[in-house]
Parts: sequence; C-alpha cells; structure tokens
Amino acid sequence: MKRILIPAGGAVLATGLLAAGLAGTAQANNDVASDAMAKNAAAAKAIASFWADNNGAALKAAKESNVWDKTDVTKLQSKGGYSADTKAGSTAPIGQEKKTSAKVQNVNMPKTIGKVFFVNGKGEKKWCSATSIQSKYRNLVVTAGHCVYDVKANSDVMDKWVFVPGYYQGKSPFGIYVGKQAFTHYDFDVYEDFDRDYAFVTVYNGVKLGGGTAKKVSKAEFEKYEGLKEAKDVEISRDEFRSCKLDPTSTEACWVKPGSRSEKVGPDYPGAVVEKEEVGEREYRRAPVGKKNGAKFGEPVTDIVTEREYKKYDGPGKKWQDRAGNFLITHYYVQKWVKPGSDTKFYKTVFTIIENAATDAGRLGDVVGGQGFAWNQPTGKYVRVFGYPAAPHPDGHKNYTGITPKWCYGKTTKKLVGDAAKKIEEHVALKCAMTEGADGGPWLFKYSNAKRLGYVNGVTSTFNDQDGNKRVDYISSPYFDGETNTVYKAAANVWSGKII
Repeated sequence: MKRILIPAGGAVLATGLLAAGLAGTAQANNDVASDAMAKNAAAAKAIASFWADNNGAALKAAKESNVWDKTDVTKLQSKGGYSADTKAGSTAPIGQEKKTSAKVQNVNMPKTIGKVFFVNGKGEKKWCSATSIQSKYRNLVVTAGHCVYDVKANSDVMDKWVFVPGYYQGKSPFGIYVGKQAFTHYDFDVYEDFDRDYAFVTVYNGVKLGGGTAKKVSKAEFEKYEGLKEAKDVEISRDEFRSCKLDPTSTEACWVKPGSRSEKVGPDYPGAVVEKEEVGEREYRRAPVGKKNGAKFGEPVTDIVTEREYKKYDGPGKKWQDRAGNFLITHYYVQKWVKPGSDTKFYKTVFTIIENAATDAGRLGDVVGGQGFAWNQPTGKYVRVFGYPAAPHPDGHKNYTGITPKWCYGKTTKKLVGDAAKKIEEHVALKCAMTEGADGGPWLFKYSNAKRLGYVNGVTSTFNDQDGNKRVDYISSPYFDGETNTVYKAAANVWSGKII
C-alpha cells in the first residue's frame, strides 16, 4: 500500500486536477473522491441525444483514447511491488447468463462489456473499454480512471460521458447509459497517481433510441420539448430568404451569414438584410424596439450547456445556474443591417422533434448483468482480459480495428512500469498484445466461460514493450487492494434513477 506524503510544512507540488483548481469540486471521504457528471435527467437526456442523433453519428466518429503515446510504451521493471493491505475478498456477480457448451479457449464474450464514450478537454470524441459491475442498484460501470478524468488536459470529469454495452458500429443494442457520478481514489483525482488508475461510475437507467416520428415545429415548441430534437441549418437562396418574415421578433428562423464583403447599412437600404449581433444584458435592455441598427433582435435566448462549456464561455451573455443545478447561458441580440456581399449566404433553421423515439431500457445490471469484484488477490493467478484495442503499435503496425472486443488470457505477474511521472509503483502485469482502446477493459478473475461472468480484479491502464521491438507485449493494471474496495463500496451503494 502506497501513500503520497505531504512534506514538512505542508507544501506539496500540486498536479492534475488540483493544479487546475478543480480539486475542490470533488467530494472526498478518506480515500474516496467523487464528482458529479450529468446532474439531472434533462441534462442526461441531452447527452444521450448527442450520441444517438443521426443514427449514432457521434458514436461512429469517436476515436480510441490517446492518453499514451509512443514514448509511454516502455519496458516493465521487476523491482518493488504491491502490498496487500487487508485480507483477500470478493463480491459475487449478478445476472448469470444461460449455460452454453464451449471448447477450451472458444471464449464467450461477456455481455457486460462495452465502450465508454466521452468528449475530452480538447473537444475530441473518444472512447475506452469498460464493463458493468455488481452494485446495490445495478447501475455501476468500472473502467480506467483516465477514461473518466481528463488528466491530459488537467481538467475535470470527461464531458458527455456514456456507457454503451455491446456497442457495434454505431449501434447500442442494450441502450445508452449516461454517467451520473464518478468515484475514484482521492490520490488519482487530486495527484493523478496512476497506481489508482481506476474509476467506478454510477449511470442512469438506459435509454433505447430508435424509430419515432419526426415533426417540424416552431422555435418556441422546439425549445419547450424535452425529448429528442434536432435544429438543422439549411442554406437557401436569396429569393427564399426574402420570402421569410424579416421582422426580428418573428418566429421565422431565417438568417444570414454576411461574409467579409458585406457592408453595414441602414434597414431601408435597398436589398439590406439583418443579422443578429450578441451584446450584454444592459445594452440589450437599453436597446429600442423596431427596425433599426442596434434595436432588439427578438427575445433573449437561454441555452442549457455543460459545465465545461459554461466555464469556457467568455461572451457578453449572462451565465447562471437554476435551482436544479443546470448550467445556463442567456444570450442577448440586437440588429445589424448589412448590404449583402458576393460571399453572403442565406439560411433557415428547421426545428424538428422526434416523438415516441426514446424509451426506458431499465437498470444496467438488470439488462446485461454485472461482474463480481475481487481485491487483495495474489499474483500468479489466471485472468481473462477483455477490451476493444484499436491503436497501432509504436512501430506503426496496426493489428486491431476497435470494432469488436478481443481478449487475453494468462497469469498475472508482479512487475512495475518504470514511469515516475505517473507515480506508478504498484501495478500488476499480464503478457498481452492489445493496444490502446483496450484501456479500461476488465481483468476478470475466475471467469466462467459458460456463465460469462467472473470477478473484476483490475482494469487495463498501461501498454508496454518488454522485448524492445516497438510492439506492445504486456499490459498493466493498478493492484486492487482494500482501498480500491473502499472506493468500490462507496459507488456501489449510490442510487441514480431514470432519464425517462
């Protein structure tokens, strides 16, 4: 068991979330740190819609996690090692599947595994591997800590985080499960200690999306609707634009993108068109009503945004939170009349709601089951590791696509990863050639090929090159000890609820 010590005088070199000023957002209880993700059902529904819209386009566009680069794939060291801090223990799995006959090494993939999708601090859509795990409310996912906390950007929890069990090419056969609360060890949350590179995430009931009836509605109806919806900008001709109502207070959603060759003029100038210019609340309140430059352009527009978008926004609009904890930005617009240039473009926004498209898929553990959990187990035991490898090896060779899950099988070995920057001292390793994309995938102890269930005793954290040929040949996991069990138990007893 390792402790990160604070030097005499209380000074400590802060890194990661602490250095970013975000450690205060985590609720720590001894070794446990937790952070909110989607704070309510409305926010969760919007996240599910983000990934599911346009036949899962965002899911298909996501790439494997890229926390590790070529220089991170290093040789394992054999000095040091973990130390068990309590007696070995385990928690039994739930949701046993029907028994099937199987030949040796004809592996039946667990129904519980899938991908977690998220948007990182750079705005990139990414994914890792993960699994459902047993919990009181059957609502828990376990993965790598770096697949939940954005350590590369020194930021908070990943944005728009979801788990999709059984994911395949944009399909979510068992539903999309939106993260509600993330739990990890305090040392990872604050100090980015990769000996604690694991996370447990409670998820809302799944949402199944498909079918439904598309209906065009007004902007006001669109804003009130809480289900799946889409606002699509369509380029139109100048004549079509002229047929729209040019009164800025109208509900007609026609607008222009003037371009660099446009010239600001008055509203009565022949052929003049109006665009909206964002201003502050005070300027908007003082603006007159009517058809003139600087006059009000419709009513203020309030958008529900993510916490990251809220923090990054530096425009003149008003940032605020409602009683439910939603992050809101109210935008205020005035008129700006221009003479269109040759590069001016005309648009209309089509507002569509999808009725009867989303249904409750139920609790994660009820739908796909949940693996058991084991801690303080000795090395030299057989485990079966699952994941979705996708990245090429350091030499550029690409064995995997990330489309289907793969597995490795063997005895764990007590070796370390030589990376002082990530504070790794207590990892266990396994001979395995899976590459990034498999990170976060479960290490299952006592895996039953018939039941497709076992005990999570690790998650893939690092990728290593033991023989120096620039190919991944070992992977490693944090050692799951009594402190890991404390974090797990804290997460396993938290209720999350439904989205629909």
